[in-house]
Amino acid sequence: MGEESPKPASTPTGAVFLSYASQDAEAAQGICEALRSAGIEVWFDQSELRGGDVWDQKIQREIHDCALFIPLISANTASRHEGYFRLEWDLADQRSHRMARSRVFVVPVCLDTTTQAAADVPESFKRVQWTRLPGGSPPPAFVERIRRLLSPEAFHASAGVRPPAAAAAQGAAVSHQPASTPAARPPMQSVLLVIAAVAVIGLGYFAVDKFGLSKREAGTQQAAAPPAQTVTPVQIPEKSIAVLPFVDMSEKHDQEYFSDGLSEELLDLLAKTEGLEVIARTSSFYFKGKQATIAEIANTLHVAHLLEGSVRKAGPTMRVTAQLIRAKDGVHLWSDTYDRDLKDVFKVQDEIAAAVVKALQLKLLSTATKAESEPHNTDAYSLYLQGQYFARRASDVDVERGIVTLKQSIALAPDFAPAHAELAGAYLYVHTFGSGAPGSLDRATAEANEALRLDPSLRQAQDVRSNLAILLWDWTAAKTQLDEALASAPRDPDALARLGGLERALGHPDQALVYFRKALELDPLRVGYRVQLAMLLDALGRPGEARAAAETAIAISPTVSKAHLLLGLLALNSGHLDAASAAMEREPGEYYRLEGQAIVAFAAKRMAESDAALARLIEAYHETAAVQIAQAYAYRGERAKALDWIDRAAVQRDPGIVNIKTDPMFAGLRGDPRYTAVLRKMNLPQ
Repeated sequence: MGEESPKPASTPTGAVFLSYASQDAEAAQGICEALRSAGIEVWFDQSELRGGDVWDQKIQREIHDCALFIPLISANTASRHEGYFRLEWDLADQRSHRMARSRVFVVPVCLDTTTQAAADVPESFKRVQWTRLPGGSPPPAFVERIRRLLSPEAFHASAGVRPPAAAAAQGAAVSHQPASTPAARPPMQSVLLVIAAVAVIGLGYFAVDKFGLSKREAGTQQAAAPPAQTVTPVQIPEKSIAVLPFVDMSEKHDQEYFSDGLSEELLDLLAKTEGLEVIARTSSFYFKGKQATIAEIANTLHVAHLLEGSVRKAGPTMRVTAQLIRAKDGVHLWSDTYDRDLKDVFKVQDEIAAAVVKALQLKLLSTATKAESEPHNTDAYSLYLQGQYFARRASDVDVERGIVTLKQSIALAPDFAPAHAELAGAYLYVHTFGSGAPGSLDRATAEANEALRLDPSLRQAQDVRSNLAILLWDWTAAKTQLDEALASAPRDPDALARLGGLERALGHPDQALVYFRKALELDPLRVGYRVQLAMLLDALGRPGEARAAAETAIAISPTVSKAHLLLGLLALNSGHLDAASAAMEREPGEYYRLEGQAIVAFAAKRMAESDAALARLIEAYHETAAVQIAQAYAYRGERAKALDWIDRAAVQRDPGIVNIKTDPMFAGLRGDPRYTAVLRKMNLPQ
């Protein structure tokens, strides 16, 4: 490819490495000239002679030292399965894994309409924006963007965000293709702003708790909102950390279940470290696949450090790379790479956890670097991780697949307690969210008991067991189990939220509120906890705070169930009929939406429409939404029918019936003998 461009023997700080296929040399030349005209140093290899030890060493040095790596992507690179540019791409990809997320290093440029799916590029190239320069003619905005990325300010800023003026100028001249564009995802800044707004007024087992989310509690009488409070800065503990989901960098991208599982194992191990505050899984994993900077993540989660990494499987070998980052300045406090045979993968999380703790100079608990349950069968462990991955995706199809895979794991390793606990949780999902298949609750109980027989200290199994105790109305057992769980792990957000649910069921909403607030301090992006907080605030007659909590839940997850229904009922209570109707129509959960439609139509004196919505609700969900049907009848003032459906909810053990004592929709029924009989049947204090 001709002669090499004049340049020093080693790429200086601030230089750009331009990587391309030989067919795109002309476009590469044009980009190179435009950058050099702006005074930007570019390493642009034009030699025909490629390969050999000397060239390989030189390329490795240049990519190691350059400030920005610009791969030129096109139909030419997509059609070539071999080429030296692929070696360059791989080297850049490896270097990117050692960098903080806030550091911009790879700047992909696409020369045509090649899509990311067809481009065949490293995964790290897909996680950043692509710039499209048809034919390789860069506008001034592109050159200005590269110049800004090379500025000293860009390297020292932890957020890594372009100034608004530069972003606007670039947007006008250069087309970008985001790494992913999922539908209905709120902008990250919107989530951060809403969370900050409600922080001054204050998501168990799955992201959405059935007996918290599926069962309505909006007040019919509301008190005035409390006066605005003064915002105080959030104090971030120095000894705090969030474990971000590790990235699957395997060639086939088929190890996501392992990378997620490893992240969770690390999180659990670090959570046992004395003096270290660890953010729960749901909040850490919220940022998976999202383009957020280190600063944004740390500020949202209120942590001082982040642990991130990647997993790459090649044949029988697994490579795990991990790095610990100080959030305030993006400094890497520690990083390492572990190459292990698959049969030794069980030890990797212990080694990384020990290294992180050492880097933070904390004293370890005796259990901090020792897993309590380890399988001796590699195939069983792999199946367990796959089953866990699908069982927690909270969709009927995925959970059923998870159940099948977990059963396969247990068949190979019957004494592996976590697999039994995970299977218990999956059956619990089927009972509370899914098909409600007969026997699901009994199966969940049996698997949880087996997990605890094998490992009495397994927190996951303890959580499922306390969940089951609440569903079975064994309040004394639930309280004992939760007290034990919190004695050994006082900062377990699931146990705290479960205790909040128990206090709420027993008729103590003020105490429940305390526990849910504590759970949210440890797991601030747990959308289920946010919705339950909103319901409690509503039940306590604090509509302004309830509305803010519901809006935050929607900002975190626009498809969350129940939050729109709650907003609609709050609007209805305030006399805003149109706003209430609009909120009900936006409710993603169908039986919540039907309930809301029946209530709003009744409030608008459209009885035929209300009757039709209620009839559809009964026809489709009489076996799974008895509480919702009872609430609709109660709002309409039809006491006898409301009590009929409350009786039915108790017989069906509808999870939402546990909130009967604090559900404002049922306030008008209290004192009725049939209502009191249900409380007695549920062993609830009258």
